[in-house]
Amino acid sequence: MTDREPNDPTPPGSSADNPGANPDSGRDPQAPSDAGAPPPDPRLLNQISRRARVAAWRKSRQAGRISRTTLRYAAFMFGAGCVGLFSLVFAWIAEVALHWNRQLTQATPWLAFVMLPFGLAALRWLTIRLAPQARGSGIPQVIAAVTLPPSGPAQTLLVSLRQSMWKVVLTAAALLAGASVGREGPSVQVGAAAMLAWGRWCQEKLRFRIGFHPNALIAAGAAGGLAAAFNTPLAGVVFAIEELGRGTAVRWDRLVLSGVLTAGFLSLAVLGNNPYFVVKVPMLGLHEAWGPVLLCALVTGVLGGVFAKALKGGVPALLPAAWRDWPGRHPVWTAFGCGLVVAIIGWATAGATFGTGYEQAAALINGESHATLWFGLAKLAATVVSYFAGIPGGIFTPALAIGAGIGENVAHFVSGMAEPRVLALVSMAAFLAAATQAPITASVIVMEMTRTQDLTVFLLAASLLASFISRQFSPHPFYHQVGHTFRREALALTRKAPAG
Repeated sequence: MTDREPNDPTPPGSSADNPGANPDSGRDPQAPSDAGAPPPDPRLLNQISRRARVAAWRKSRQAGRISRTTLRYAAFMFGAGCVGLFSLVFAWIAEVALHWNRQLTQATPWLAFVMLPFGLAALRWLTIRLAPQARGSGIPQVIAAVTLPPSGPAQTLLVSLRQSMWKVVLTAAALLAGASVGREGPSVQVGAAAMLAWGRWCQEKLRFRIGFHPNALIAAGAAGGLAAAFNTPLAGVVFAIEELGRGTAVRWDRLVLSGVLTAGFLSLAVLGNNPYFVVKVPMLGLHEAWGPVLLCALVTGVLGGVFAKALKGGVPALLPAAWRDWPGRHPVWTAFGCGLVVAIIGWATAGATFGTGYEQAAALINGESHATLWFGLAKLAATVVSYFAGIPGGIFTPALAIGAGIGENVAHFVSGMAEPRVLALVSMAAFLAAATQAPITASVIVMEMTRTQDLTVFLLAASLLASFISRQFSPHPFYHQVGHTFRREALALTRKAPAG
């Protein structure tokens, strides 16, 4: 029993029943209490806070590095994509010029004797005054540029965006006139100039501190321009390694290779997986073809070496010693004479040597014999004389056409061969390798542009042998020897600039 009244609201165990209990806590004083626990150690709190700040700082730096790397790649890939698109636009302009030339010369054959002499003379005059570093192929200028001090005036002179724009216009005009030149070499110089200008604009205008090295920009733009011009991404990578990759900074830079592939794959996306040269019926690589293939390599090696030596020597090498200064003192008249010779060769071959020679090469590798038996030699002469004129224009596609013509000539002397088209195809790669002394690039370009992977062994063997034979006539690679000339010229011009 308890003394508490029945109506007393105080529950049992409350402070009324236990006078010693704390009325504020409502807990039994005998129960354990944390009221007397010591406060947290300030040093422990500081240590935890410091570690949290360090972890946050490290994460922010890691995120910053990822952001900078992503921005660097994004900017680089965008520039490479622009190079690919620009190469495609250049290709379209060149095709329009070739179409107009074909229409004019077929309708009025004698018009070539007006367009070529006066056209090449006018182009030489414009080149001297507007873009003197844009003459010729464009690949020697790029090779020379990567050997010059980065971002220096001499390097900028050789891969100037302004001169490259003129190179596009003047090369298209040369094709319109009927000169035996190509657009692929100019695409290399234009791509290098565009990529270098894009990288500098990013760093100077947008203040992107992303470390674009000028040589990496030049190499990526040049190889990307070639990849897009031929619609061959792999060939662009091989070109960057074999021709431009004299230094490890260019050869193994993942950024450079990524840029080349971006330009090449963009070309594939726009044009589709269509080969540059369409082989209508697949070729068979038979064992019996080894003898004729090696014979083609021997012939193209000799002619390719003579071709490269003639290009390096120029008109003065063909003249008597007393007259060798005349072409340098009268470059416009020299171009006029070269145009007249090209017109005569074109008239003798019914116009087959005008332009790049793409149509003739495409016909020959498909077994469609050309009307002119000695097309290969005629195209060789027309290409050499067009180069002598000192106008912008490359030798890549003309060299392929020359090789196809030589292969057809060899096939006429080889009886009983089941697949004579193989000789035209193999000779394309072999002559290009002999002219440039870049056998890997030549064989990969021809393999990829014709989608003839089954013949890779033939292409590579013929290219290596032809390149070796070519060195006996022209010991130094054509592009690199001409590149030394452009390098000396650029250094001399930049030294004179302050005085002027």
